[in-house]
Amino acid sequence: MPAYGDAGLGLLGDPTRRAIFELLARQPSSVQQLADRLPISRPAVSQHLRVLKDGGLVVSRAVGTRRIYQLNPEGVGALHAWLDGVWGDALAMFHKAAEAASQLDDDPGAQQEDP
Repeated sequence: MPAYGDAGLGLLGDPTRRAIFELLARQPSSVQQLADRLPISRPAVSQHLRVLKDGGLVVSRAVGTRRIYQLNPEGVGALHAWLDGVWGDALAMFHKAAEAASQLDDDPGAQQEDP
């Protein structure tokens, strides 16, 4: 399984791949079902699915003569964990900045005036 993080986000940077990802989040679908909902051809949908599958965000299974695609819980979970980590880091930095600003407000002598 490939490493996630910004690689997963990079896969979703393309608007068509993001639309396919969002459709698959709602329900597993065949290439034809996806193509019917998108303004692109079946071959184009297949190419985007291949990229998502190679990136670990999508899996497929055979049902008769068709392949049904769905989100890969492991891949989506790894992307979710990465986003949680980034979000946690951002919140921690915001908290530190808010505390520093609050300390400056509480101690007027600590503020420096511009020359």
